Amino acid sequence: MSEQYNVTGMSCAACSARVERVVKKIPGVTSCAVSLLTNSMTVEGSASSDSIIAAVEKAGYGASLKVPDAPQVSHSQEEEALADHETPILKRRLISSLLFLAALMYFSMGHMIGLPLPEFFVNNHIAQGLAQMILAGIIMIINQKFFVSGFSSLLHAGPNMDTLVAMGSFASFSWSVYVLFMMTREHAGLFSTHDFYFESAGMILTLITVGKMLEAKSKGRTTDALKSLMKLAPKTATIFNGREISVPVEQVTKGMIFIVKPGENIPVDGVITEGTTAVNESALTGESIPVDKAQGDSVSAGTLNQSGYIRCRATRVGHDTTLSQIIKMVSDAAATKAPVAKIADKVCGIFVPSVIIIAVCVVTGWLIAGKSFGDALSYGIAVLVISCPCALGLATPVAVMVGNGVGAKNGILFKTAVSLEETGKIKIAALDKTGTITSGEPKVTDIFTAGDYLEEDLVKLAYSLESKSEHPLAKAVVSYAKEKGINFQEVRNFQALPGNGLTATLNDGSTLTGGSVKFIGEKYSFSERFTREAERFSEAGKTPLMFVRDDELVGIIAVADTIKPDSKEAVKELQSMGIRVVMLTGDNERTAKTIAKEAGVDDVIAGVLPDGKESVIRELQKGGKTAMVGDGINDAPALTRADIGIAIGAGTDIAIDAADVVLMKSSLSDVSSAVRLSRATLRNIRENLFWAFIYNVIGIPLAAGLWGLKLDPMFGAAAMSLSSFCVVTNALRLNLFDVHGGRR
Repeated sequence: MSEQYNVTGMSCAACSARVERVVKKIPGVTSCAVSLLTNSMTVEGSASSDSIIAAVEKAGYGASLKVPDAPQVSHSQEEEALADHETPILKRRLISSLLFLAALMYFSMGHMIGLPLPEFFVNNHIAQGLAQMILAGIIMIINQKFFVSGFSSLLHAGPNMDTLVAMGSFASFSWSVYVLFMMTREHAGLFSTHDFYFESAGMILTLITVGKMLEAKSKGRTTDALKSLMKLAPKTATIFNGREISVPVEQVTKGMIFIVKPGENIPVDGVITEGTTAVNESALTGESIPVDKAQGDSVSAGTLNQSGYIRCRATRVGHDTTLSQIIKMVSDAAATKAPVAKIADKVCGIFVPSVIIIAVCVVTGWLIAGKSFGDALSYGIAVLVISCPCALGLATPVAVMVGNGVGAKNGILFKTAVSLEETGKIKIAALDKTGTITSGEPKVTDIFTAGDYLEEDLVKLAYSLESKSEHPLAKAVVSYAKEKGINFQEVRNFQALPGNGLTATLNDGSTLTGGSVKFIGEKYSFSERFTREAERFSEAGKTPLMFVRDDELVGIIAVADTIKPDSKEAVKELQSMGIRVVMLTGDNERTAKTIAKEAGVDDVIAGVLPDGKESVIRELQKGGKTAMVGDGINDAPALTRADIGIAIGAGTDIAIDAADVVLMKSSLSDVSSAVRLSRATLRNIRENLFWAFIYNVIGIPLAAGLWGLKLDPMFGAAAMSLSSFCVVTNALRLNLFDVHGGRR
């Protein structure tokens, strides 16, 4: 059983690592992933939600169970939950802090740059110290959240980044207060205003607040894609119940008739019962060209009705709509963790305690080396405030969130962070034929007439006969005739004959018969020329349909499942990316090889039954990480077995449920786009992790003075405040990435 929770009170990666560690210790919990970015937690196992919430609260944080599938929860509520509430608060804190910090810096350093002090403070060091203490104290009160969170987590044996900030600021303030009191004694000459660190106490808090605000603002932008999807959902719908009534979209139920006028967004998923239109589905698929829709066609919530007035019957409402499912996929993926994040998680779990120990060792070491306590303390404070676990903790989740958002905008949905990372590592792509490489709908490819019959005559007669049949090949003939504007004539005595044949009587009394070459060949005789032509069609992977009027051959219509327009280019792209492409199909080998040759696929495995596909995938995996791309129910076992299952969006719900990645546009070209985006995201994560690690590896020794330099704690705080911002900003660069590689 998997459940999601909201977690409050986390301020850095050390917090999320502690929550994760605490929950994993609960009996019955098999796995736990905590996201600092979305303040959420996913727990799998049999443990009760009450025990999980109690454990989180005991660790010093808050938790509540999410109910994502609660009926009629509006997207506006979810959008509000994702809104950036943190930045405005931090902004107010920062402005207040800056005002008092300016006054503090005036009293502590103004005289050094020639600014005159009021007469009362001139040479009155104790008065200067009192003024600085009061101003620094006010700044500390304004930023009390650091102290509340920091010392609370310390008491719960789970120190976080706020602990480091609080300890650094508090140590500066406490030492300065001690110096101030010592200056009131007879031996006041032992200390001077240069020994005050009040400005460091205030500056550390202010600079960290700057960084926190920049970080919060940038983190808010990582969820832009998710929020833009939520905004697509209309707030109201116009239902028809004898008259038009506007109601909140939450009140629309399955089976209701709703109306969509030109320029309006479609409120829920449905089927058109009346009218024609063009629908812009770019919000869901990334495809900007409008799709023509008519009676019987399906429409999806969040798409834009561009031209016609339509009436529809609701088929999916609330959290069952396609838009809601996409939002859920993107949101769920953000709550999971990529394998590459495990390194950072391990480091974050011990990072803060290690930094505190290092800071104590630095102070002790400098005291032994003969430095004054004030100088030694300065080194220790610098170590505390330059260290940044947040950069490590945010390196992976921000890139995953942005990468998922970019994918969603382009109709590529990764269900988990794992699938986003692993897709870029595939070495073999196994492609189903029907519906993946081909359109899955047979079409007329060739027409060969006999005697004096014209092409139009043959099509008209075939249309008249096949219009009575429900066979997929019959539908191909009917569809072709309609495209050509050819009318049919009514027939009598229609009959489907055993052995793939049809027969009917025309208006003039003649008998029209149609069917496979084998069926017609057993009943009628015709020249060698037509036999050769039929064989040529068969060798090309096409199905020849012969039509006879009385005993006279009218002609042959060849029907085939044609490849999609972009399949050849898609296969070529995958091959150029170093991926071996294999076509997997249940069709006969001759047809399979014909399609494979046309699509540019080198390896073909034909005649494979559904359970056999799963075995083939198992065998292919011996050669490297394997992806299975399919769209049908029979592909579900193979999609599940593959390292990465990729479902074509127009396929069955079962295939989509079994897959790790869903391609909403049903375009094979998006397989290479998904691989390209995965590789870019993983590259971005590695850049972030490198920056976060190298920042701390260089920053901590520098602050400790190991290279003969003394870093003022204020500069350490400035560096810390910018580290997380740099990581988040680097992740946001993914928004500029072209998943199509220049192809459109």
